[in-house]
Amino acid sequence: MKKYDFKINGKEYKVEVKDFQVKSAKVEVNGKVFDVEINYPESAPQLTIPRPVPSGGKKESEPELKKVVVNSIKAPMPGLIIKIDVKVGDEVKIGQKIAVMEAMKMENDINSTFEGTVQEVNVKEGDNVQENESLFVIG
Repeated sequence: MKKYDFKINGKEYKVEVKDFQVKSAKVEVNGKVFDVEINYPESAPQLTIPRPVPSGGKKESEPELKKVVVNSIKAPMPGLIIKIDVKVGDEVKIGQKIAVMEAMKMENDINSTFEGTVQEVNVKEGDNVQENESLFVIG
């Protein structure tokens, strides 16, 4: 997975992320392995996109704008998409497995960090992806 070098109060730490899931991670710090709980902020980052919505009282050339909230599920690391468990239109819940990605010869579940409807599936099985590449859009 990912390796990092940290320096905290003058002391150096070598950190390697061994496994990363929605609510937990396994990290190795200077040779010692820790199970880490992940706490997300109350409001995860969201992208708001204005979309035209037809309105009965307006001409088609003057659409009313409606805010639609979409959330992108991104690749946590570079890897190969080996299975996709959802399609556009599927309802997903937080923590639900939506894909499986192989990275560093390990299979990693990609779980939804948002609840909603799958708006876009930006990958297909067999695709190589880069870290932070958008895999799914949930709205």
